[in-house]
Amino acid sequence: MITVVGQGYVGLPISIAAAEAGYNVKGFDIDAEKILNLQQGITDSPDIDSNRLLELQSLGKLKFSSNIHDQSQNSIFIIAVPTPLDLNYKPDLRFLESACKSIAQVVESGSLIINESTSFIGTLRNFIMPLIKNASNLEDLDFVVAPERIDPGNFNWNLRNTPRMIGGIHQKGVGKAKEFYDKICDNVSIVSTPEVAEAAKLFENTFRQVNIALVNEFAEIAAASGFSSHEAIMAAATKPFGFMPFFPSIGTGGHCIPVDPSYLVYSAGAVGIQTKLIGSANSINRSRPLITVERIKNFLGGEIKDKYIQIAGIAYKPDISDLRESPAVELLDALEKNGARVTWSDPYIKFLNGKKSTPLDPSVDLGLIVTPHSNFDFTIWKRSQTKVLDLSANQKNFGWPKFF
Repeated sequence: MITVVGQGYVGLPISIAAAEAGYNVKGFDIDAEKILNLQQGITDSPDIDSNRLLELQSLGKLKFSSNIHDQSQNSIFIIAVPTPLDLNYKPDLRFLESACKSIAQVVESGSLIINESTSFIGTLRNFIMPLIKNASNLEDLDFVVAPERIDPGNFNWNLRNTPRMIGGIHQKGVGKAKEFYDKICDNVSIVSTPEVAEAAKLFENTFRQVNIALVNEFAEIAAASGFSSHEAIMAAATKPFGFMPFFPSIGTGGHCIPVDPSYLVYSAGAVGIQTKLIGSANSINRSRPLITVERIKNFLGGEIKDKYIQIAGIAYKPDISDLRESPAVELLDALEKNGARVTWSDPYIKFLNGKKSTPLDPSVDLGLIVTPHSNFDFTIWKRSQTKVLDLSANQKNFGWPKFF
């Protein structure tokens, strides 16, 4: 039996993949309502087929439960829980701690514990392993880290074809983990230590955060100088080597890009290293919603009080319902604080803070394209000659020039 702790965007696909590979799987989550929905085949994950979810349950390969005690003889535990930041941008490990304590209640001698949750360098060795060992009074346990690389809504790269890396405390555990991941992933590589795997995951997304901050800063240079940053970036991208295009935006969202760099900063601080570049990148991207409001004010003549503004898309990326760290929510709040009357339209998110998504309205004073879901029909604004700013971070032309 494999128990996957956490049934969100990471844990649920792992549960399904393991069940499809022939394992008996328990998907555990402390959220009883989520478990009830999953038992009925209901999920908001864009990558999950509800019929397959029900089929695997009917075959007895997959079981969902909010009770960690309802099944014994587990050989593998996979931790796939959120690892957010606190209000001071420090690691918040309460979900991870809860997961470890749950596992410790039922873990058996010889079991393998795999951490897929992203965290600071040394989390497996210095946090997870001692916590579970001390709480369970078991020494004969194997510990491995295999950082998740899930990209919700990406239909080109998925759990199967995205390369997986694993690093463990002992070779025996690494071997068992590789045997498991070889059944659900096409490409599995082994690194020398769990710290290398943890650091690689943090560096992947810090790389993106730094480059996005660079293009966001470049966008301000372009605006002040009177040229299109998008045109300049695409011109730079004609160079066939040594360049990778990123595009300016209202900030970074999701669990990875806005969060992982702060875990790397925390890891650096633990060994006495200052991270000036990463800190600057974090600050630049966090400031983007407020900078965007000022740019919108200037566009509208210096004032947005009582202006009717509608945001198209508030999820952090297109074609998913994920609001984690979405800068669109911060932009919405900032516009309202400046006196604007703000509505939002998002086919994937029906309600937010007691307010409801509304259809695209051609009568608004200003439309903002932030997260352009593929099922938006922007011709509604185009036909009505609605004033629109395209704030989206992509190359696609929706009928208006990019604002940044």
